[in-house]
Amino acid sequence: MLLALPPAVPAQQGLPQLGDGVELSVAVERRLGERIARELYRDPDYIDDPVLVAYVDGIWQRLMQAARVRGDLGDGLEDRFAWQVLLGRDRAVNAFALPGGWMGLNLGLVSVTASPDEVASVLAHELSHVTQRHIARMAGQEKRQSPLVIAGLILGALAASRNPQAAGAVMSGSQALAIQGQLNFSRDMEREADRIGYGVLVQAGFDPQGFVSMFEKLQQASRLNDTGNYPYLRTHPLTTERAADMQARQQLSDRQPGDTTARLLHALMAGRARVLSAAGVEGLRAALAEAASLPANAPAVRRLGTLSGAALAASRLREHERAAGLVRQLLAEVRGDPVLVRPVRWLAAEVALAAGQPARALEQLAGTEAERPGLLLWAESKLASGGAAEVAGRLQPWVATQARDATAWLLLAQAATAQGQALRALRAEAEARVAQLDYTAAVDRLRAAQDVSRRGGADLIEASIVDTRLRQVESLLREQALER
Repeated sequence: MLLALPPAVPAQQGLPQLGDGVELSVAVERRLGERIARELYRDPDYIDDPVLVAYVDGIWQRLMQAARVRGDLGDGLEDRFAWQVLLGRDRAVNAFALPGGWMGLNLGLVSVTASPDEVASVLAHELSHVTQRHIARMAGQEKRQSPLVIAGLILGALAASRNPQAAGAVMSGSQALAIQGQLNFSRDMEREADRIGYGVLVQAGFDPQGFVSMFEKLQQASRLNDTGNYPYLRTHPLTTERAADMQARQQLSDRQPGDTTARLLHALMAGRARVLSAAGVEGLRAALAEAASLPANAPAVRRLGTLSGAALAASRLREHERAAGLVRQLLAEVRGDPVLVRPVRWLAAEVALAAGQPARALEQLAGTEAERPGLLLWAESKLASGGAAEVAGRLQPWVATQARDATAWLLLAQAATAQGQALRALRAEAEARVAQLDYTAAVDRLRAAQDVSRRGGADLIEASIVDTRLRQVESLLREQALER
């Protein structure tokens, strides 16, 4: 639920209008973004963790509403761009804006932040890169640079943040290597994104101190000679001028009242992010060791973050009793605060489900299924306890309004399979692929569904839907081929 926004802050004057000097049209930029997003969905680091996705999306929607109020989403951008944040489990502290309103956010960045305001400051900055069409404006500076070359360069730059060899595979050719540096936003563009992003942050009701404290974290990493853990510093180089500008703006802005619950909720999410981005068994063991050495008088923020991560780590190590004990500690810590109880109950359900106790998981989820994390966990628990028909009945209305929810479609496919409904299962699998822009795989699933329907005995309405969707997705696939 969006929090109430403060009175509108007018967009700053003297900024370039959207599209100034832009070579790429909005339509071309959107298609370019989809091409890159398709690859991100296939990346092993891509993660759809419903709890963290819901948390980040809550921050993101507040920023989007603020940008809307300020008038930053003009020129048809709101309806034509995706405005979607994709999470990566990478431990590196990084976030990035892509063409067409796609954003990338590493869990490593979430894990080092101390408040939602710091995450919001990064997302507001990246949002402003998109609303000001910075990637398109950069393309306009190099007229020979085709959209496909730009896509390859962006994918190569992202791969380079993790694996230089992988980057070489994606971004080949001396011409591409020569212009790779042009992907970095200019200093003017960085300052513009700072200035506009700051206004969006304040308009959304976040504490402007979040911008300053995030700058301080990045500056400290920069002074310590970043060894690769902060690729954000390479694509968004800090300058003394930028830091001073943010400090001055913060001093002129009214501080938002501190929200203790928001910081405690963020601690739960940061602890979760640390474990989900942990490197192997050693990272999980480290989370348990931290919990074991936690002082009894540790601040509440530290206690919640540590216990949250440790409970998830113990569950992943199949130490189910230990995980359940840590969850009980967490529930005792947050008792009486419904905002904090809800994500802890989701965690309790995860732990119970991993321990093979779907009935216990369903008890924890009671009353939380209206939100996506609760709904998807409920569906998993019901499937594990033989409730496929109930899952289908609950998820079908959900995907009707949330067609881009690939995870929900896959759970719906499992429910259909459990009921012996092969045609429905294949169609749901196809819709999951469409949601992630993989039209080739979607066509394959839909054609398999047609084969099933031709054998007879299939639901005629479902068969008709399959035929219609196949034609639609084949059209999308032809468009992709023409782009290449």
